[in-house]
Amino acid sequence: MNLFERYLTVWVGLCIIVGVMLGQFLPGVFQAIASLEMAKVNIPVGVLVWVMIIPMLLKIDFGALHQVRAHSRGIGVTLFINWGVKPFSMAFLGWLFIRHVFADYLPQDQLDSYIAGLILLAAAPCTAMVFVWSQLVKGDPYFTLSQVALNDTIMIFAFAPLVALLLGIASIAVPWDTLFVSVVFYIVIPVMLAQLLRRQLLAKGEAAFKQAMERIAPLSMGALLLTLVLLFALQGNAIVAQPLVIAMLAVPILIQVLFNAGLAYWLNRRLGVAYCVAAPSALIGASNFFELAVATAISLFGFQSGAALATVVGVLVEVPVMLLVVKIANATQHWYELGEQN
Repeated sequence: MNLFERYLTVWVGLCIIVGVMLGQFLPGVFQAIASLEMAKVNIPVGVLVWVMIIPMLLKIDFGALHQVRAHSRGIGVTLFINWGVKPFSMAFLGWLFIRHVFADYLPQDQLDSYIAGLILLAAAPCTAMVFVWSQLVKGDPYFTLSQVALNDTIMIFAFAPLVALLLGIASIAVPWDTLFVSVVFYIVIPVMLAQLLRRQLLAKGEAAFKQAMERIAPLSMGALLLTLVLLFALQGNAIVAQPLVIAMLAVPILIQVLFNAGLAYWLNRRLGVAYCVAAPSALIGASNFFELAVATAISLFGFQSGAALATVVGVLVEVPVMLLVVKIANATQHWYELGEQN
């Protein structure tokens, strides 16, 4: 991992502090930025999200989908967790903790918005940092590539209906037009641009492609950090006024990550899947596409909504918790492989 990836938790923490301070001292500036919208999609955030995810999407060769057959059991487990378990388990955990356990301690007018943010966070599998997590557990790179490519393909068609279904169950009004624009803006267009750019770079040779990726890669992390500064500048008042809200929103996120990672890991072991596939399967099954979640929450509910705050808390929880899952997977490799032999 490069310097930014290795100390991402530190940079995220610094962005929180800087963002909150800027929001306190320059509220008018950030309110002006929040007003720059087109079809309810914030333009500055949209640009930053593109800069975030396009370098990562450049790594994905959708031609790798043909490799799915070689890892069918691991692929099946991950798909089941990503699309059949995680969004619904998060909806349940959101209802349990936000509507019941913590309801008396949270702003009553934001309860629905918090649940919506948690649902958005869980409805899209991670397509970026999973490459890092897979590398840290010595995962099969072909499996990871195939799984991410397949998840991205499914997400283009399934994200909006799944979110709409779960938001509807939670009795939250669904602005279909904004949701559709968000999917097109944050998934379809970046995927198309990334694949076109990938072809152009590869046409110049593999060495030129690698050099271009090395130059582009830091832009992704920089855009993520700038987005966090912007989000926390706009959420600063809520954070300063009610810091315990952050901790309470983190509880269901933490539980769902550990639950889904553990379930995927166990199912793979029961099915006799090799550790080099099972470990990244568990990580992909548990991680979230928080860039998309943050952007969609802003588009649907606004910068200063509970939904936006919930997705930002997801960013805070994601990195340290996923590093914990990596550590657990590496520590249990011997135990897992004993199960493979049996």
